[in-house]
Amino acid sequence: MRSKNFRRAVLYLGAVVTLLLFLAPVGAQERSVSETARLHSLSHHLQNTGDTVDPATREVTGTLSAGQTTPAESLDRKVKAELASFKGTVSLFAKNLDTGETYALGADDRVRTASTIKIAVMVEAFARVAEGKAKWTDELVLTKAARYAGSGVLPELADGLRLTLRDSVNLMMVISDNTATNLVLDQLGTDAVNARMESLGFKQIRILRRVGGGGDSEAGKVADNKRFGLGIATPREMVVLMEKLERGEIVSPAASKEMIELMKREQNHFAIGRTLDVPMATKYGALDRLRSAIGIIYSKKGRIAMAISCDDMPEINWTVDNPAYLLMSRLSAILIDFLGDNSRKDE
Repeated sequence: MRSKNFRRAVLYLGAVVTLLLFLAPVGAQERSVSETARLHSLSHHLQNTGDTVDPATREVTGTLSAGQTTPAESLDRKVKAELASFKGTVSLFAKNLDTGETYALGADDRVRTASTIKIAVMVEAFARVAEGKAKWTDELVLTKAARYAGSGVLPELADGLRLTLRDSVNLMMVISDNTATNLVLDQLGTDAVNARMESLGFKQIRILRRVGGGGDSEAGKVADNKRFGLGIATPREMVVLMEKLERGEIVSPAASKEMIELMKREQNHFAIGRTLDVPMATKYGALDRLRSAIGIIYSKKGRIAMAISCDDMPEINWTVDNPAYLLMSRLSAILIDFLGDNSRKDE
């Protein structure tokens, strides 16, 4: 049977939620919506476990019997069970943007970004336009110097083609066009992208050069950074960047929303959210032995932001069934299941 202390804790938490919902003045800013959602999630958790809650901090303390595990331990075991058979190095960070719950595994590792660094390039383009230092109608001219194979359609088109800055950014994000990325970078500058990331508080997100080489940033000239190729980031910082976009904190609320909507139009979903029929704002990247995916999945259990990097794979596999893609698909479902607010699953 549950102890009296446990019952008191549940009653206490229920009273707090009730006060927040019915007694707080309209427009009060002392308590965020996400904090209220977190309290609901904790209350639901307490009602279905033997855990107790500290009234002062609202931190859950487990009261487990033999053989039981906490939700965090269960998630960690589930993730590591998936990784056991994967040949490569995995780093990830995930956060429920509604409750604040997180999961980290090598979250502060500096990883190769591949095309996920294009998110930072997109941010700089939107910021430059907002500042009046560029216009979406600015013309960029396709040249041989900008061409790079791989993803995209521009390498198939003739030199001299004129595109707007906005069309080039759209191609960069929706189909990950490498040539469009180089056109945008030639207009903005790699160092400007990094200066923007620094101004936003990101110490690790850095673009190092153009796609395929050239246009090295100052960070790209550092010898130890050469091994990262196009860009460097950490899973944690990439999730924070996505969270700030979702909360309207990058450039402006309107620009943030527009960037999220652009990322919702990414055409390929080979990795995170692959099997899920829900909206998602994503960007993936691929190199011979690397797959990377970043985004927000708008699940019925909440908005789950995640960044997953799978590197050092022993075999090169360019099919859509690359083991890293399949792993990230499974991991995204697990993260949603464990980090999601289960009280919302039937909504």
